[in-house]
Amino acid sequence: MAASFVAFQVHCSAQKSPISLNSDHFKTLLSSTMFKLPLRIDISKAIKKTSVKLLDAFVDSAFEFTDQPLLPSQSNFAPIDELKEAVLVTSIDGEIPDGFPEGVYLRNGPNPLFGGLKSTKSIFGRSGHMWVEGEGMIHALYFGKGVEGNWTVCYNNRYVETETFKLEKQRNKPSFLPAAEGNSPAIVCAYVLNMLRYGQVNKYLSNTNIIEHSGKLYTIAENHLPQEIDILTLKALDMWDVNGAWNRPFTSHPKKAPGTGELVTFGIDATKPYAELGVISADGKKLVHRMDLKLNRCPLSHEILVTQRYNVFLDYALTVDLGRLLLGGPLIKYDKGGYARMGVMHRYGDADSIKWFEVKPNCTFHFINSFEDGDEIVIRGCRALESVIPGPDQGMNKFEWFSRKFRPIESTEGSLDAMSEDQLVFPRPYEWRLNMRTGHVKERNLTGTQFPMDFPLIHGAFTGLKNKYAYAQVRDCIASSSSGMAKYGGLVKLSFEEPNTGISSRQRQVEGLTKEEYHMFKENTFCTGASFVPKEGGIEEDDGWIITFVHNEDTNISQVYLIDTRNFSSEPVAKITLPCRVPYGFHGAYIPMQLHEKLTRMVPHA
Repeated sequence: MAASFVAFQVHCSAQKSPISLNSDHFKTLLSSTMFKLPLRIDISKAIKKTSVKLLDAFVDSAFEFTDQPLLPSQSNFAPIDELKEAVLVTSIDGEIPDGFPEGVYLRNGPNPLFGGLKSTKSIFGRSGHMWVEGEGMIHALYFGKGVEGNWTVCYNNRYVETETFKLEKQRNKPSFLPAAEGNSPAIVCAYVLNMLRYGQVNKYLSNTNIIEHSGKLYTIAENHLPQEIDILTLKALDMWDVNGAWNRPFTSHPKKAPGTGELVTFGIDATKPYAELGVISADGKKLVHRMDLKLNRCPLSHEILVTQRYNVFLDYALTVDLGRLLLGGPLIKYDKGGYARMGVMHRYGDADSIKWFEVKPNCTFHFINSFEDGDEIVIRGCRALESVIPGPDQGMNKFEWFSRKFRPIESTEGSLDAMSEDQLVFPRPYEWRLNMRTGHVKERNLTGTQFPMDFPLIHGAFTGLKNKYAYAQVRDCIASSSSGMAKYGGLVKLSFEEPNTGISSRQRQVEGLTKEEYHMFKENTFCTGASFVPKEGGIEEDDGWIITFVHNEDTNISQVYLIDTRNFSSEPVAKITLPCRVPYGFHGAYIPMQLHEKLTRMVPHA
């Protein structure tokens, strides 16, 4: 197949001749996959040539939707019904502590419509969803404090009702053909048919993170604009395009710049420009800076970083490549032999001002923080050496692949990076020091290989500034391996200015590592969406609590734990039992706000 041209053929009763598409035009058409905002295009010409009803009939006859079944050990990844209305929570073991602020704890995560993720099979092959897909659902726990100090706690959940959610909900059946993984012809066909039928090639999931900016709440996923959410009702409002100035997706982890409160984001696309950076005013009304990073590939970067003066981003070998897809390869692929580099630029700089630092190949989805330290930019994150996205190559058994990758590390003789092929998805805290004067890079592991750690969090007031502490979710290797899905059986507190005095598995102290304190849950109990809640009037950086959703798989009961970060290994100060099961999800946030009177209106008997 020539690189400059590809013939895509559809054989059906309504279309006898092949459809021939120039690959450059085809890439432009497909560029609004998961990675670019599909514009509101006029598809009237396509409709004139091919009836939407005829296309629907073709899809119904040629494509068979099948469930992507879950194993019993994966039961808490299954979707639940939405409540839409807040309910009073009365079962609280312990007490909500003094200094805990009124507010809302929210967590986002996938909750697929129609019972779960789907695959399709057809004459073009098979296509399916990745494990990170599924419509977003917000779970919210409201904390209101009365004038006499009494607490009212309410729970609610609700789907993030994006435009594509409403479309499928109205049709009351799976309608968008899955287009993330599978046989290349099937994925390409899904793109084209979704575009012709709906004007976009994939669903807006909005299932990954939840952020606040300028008093407004937004849900985000990499494939679209943020969706504004009413914090009290969880109802979806408008998409946020910064008054029309931003027409690309957001990263799932934009950052507030220290000092100014501006929001720094970036959006990726499968065609040039592959990545653009934006700086949004503190009031959220104006895009004050926008620039093309001028990358030569589309890295599926999940997060951007800030310091007092700089923006920092990772260009690494997990890429989105339409050309690769059209030649029969995967749309998303991690190249273990590919290069990685970190770019540092002034807040309002351009592409020519970026200072690039070559770093060791890695796959880092989540970063802890970044800050300036003399001539150095210090970056910390949960670094792995292989990607869990999209998963195994086409034709491989997914469960066996993930099960093998999630096994505990038995030993790492020699270097802490001397892992076997099946241990490369093991994330753990890591540090890069980029010297802006000399261009030199220093890298080191911050922890050993006892536990993998991911989904890190810090006190939000220290974003972009030097911080002493961080926290992360601790993956349970045995439970994750047996289920083929990542499960987090505890939390860790990292103290960067204190050395690790523990003993390694070989009965000797490992030099240069960071102090770790653990809060581990009971067996078969796992958490998601951990967030830091600062104490009102707190003085120290670690004055506060970790709040997290927790699910006990033996009892099938979901709770929210409050854990004192200054007595980290102690029992939670409060365990709040929820009225329904909460499936595992992704990221959470705690939004302080006065709530007591509002809760009375939300739940009349509160």
